[in-house]
Amino acid sequence: MDEETLLLETEASMEEALNHMNTDFGGVRTGKASPSLVDNMDIFVASYGTSMKLKAIAVVSTPDARSILIQPFDPSTLNDIKKAISESRLNITPVIDARSVRLPIPELSGERRKELVKYVKSIAEDTRVRVRAARKSGMDGAKKLKADNVLTEDGLRLAEDKVQKLTDKYVKKIDELVEAKEKEIMTV
Repeated sequence: MDEETLLLETEASMEEALNHMNTDFGGVRTGKASPSLVDNMDIFVASYGTSMKLKAIAVVSTPDARSILIQPFDPSTLNDIKKAISESRLNITPVIDARSVRLPIPELSGERRKELVKYVKSIAEDTRVRVRAARKSGMDGAKKLKADNVLTEDGLRLAEDKVQKLTDKYVKKIDELVEAKEKEIMTV
């Protein structure tokens, strides 16, 4: 392994942590309808004698800002979908409309918005921990390269500096995303 490969692997780990955080953020309710609320919940529907992901048996859309519409490919699965949503941690009561399931998204209270902001910040902190773990792995890799005589003492310091700059870059991205999500949640 060389320095460039080490830096690419470190950055890939940090990028993966950031992507995971974005996926988690997509599942946080902000008071307006979004298909990602349902998609990110990994709701499994027991139908046809097996358990399948909701998005595998239905189309999820948002006809307006206050509801999510779930249209199953087979209308006979409507009650199975309703049951799966009711049992999920989504905390929204589904309503069956003719050939679809509608999820009315209620307005968030001020207290609930504050709880969601705390939750978002905890997701961000978990992501920072992952980024710091990638940093530690990068630093350890640089030290190993030095021990294997691939890097000189000055090369080690430069590699560690590059890893630290990557860490700073990703922590800044995390902070920006948290700030944007917090603003989105608190906007009434």
